[in-house]
Amino acid sequence: MPHRSERRIKISFTSSLFHSARALAQARFRNRHPVNGGSGCPVIVEGRRDMETLRALGFEGPIELVNRGWGQSRLIAHLYDLYGRKNPIDGGPAVMLMMDWDRTGIRIHKNLLGRMRSLDMMIDESTRKTLMRTVELKAPTIEGLKNLVDDLVPLINLEDPPSDIVF
Repeated sequence: MPHRSERRIKISFTSSLFHSARALAQARFRNRHPVNGGSGCPVIVEGRRDMETLRALGFEGPIELVNRGWGQSRLIAHLYDLYGRKNPIDGGPAVMLMMDWDRTGIRIHKNLLGRMRSLDMMIDESTRKTLMRTVELKAPTIEGLKNLVDDLVPLINLEDPPSDIVF
């Protein structure tokens, strides 16, 4: 039988995975195209590898990249023109910000958040906050979640079944 402290770490890790999976499932549902029952809410990430990780987690809807060679003013104007102040399907936030929780990600997140809020855009940052609390040490970036895909996807699918699965 493992030592008591080893059991506590395993239970804590499992619990944090459930919280992470629940947050990702809610984000994945909002991101899903309206035809498939979602809201079509875009997720804003830093780069291509972050987008690939979200695709591996089952995100099918729009994912916008910060690092696309544009200045932040042009990116904000593009996002505002394309998605507006709030989501027209569910009336919730217009975009979901999922920047990394490293120093660069925090800086980009604060900058984008301030500029978007100055345009009265509603922004969902709840998934990022949950991931920061639950998997910060195991995955310091969105891209780092790629190591947890095999553990997270079945839990996410319990909370938010993929649109191609029919019961």
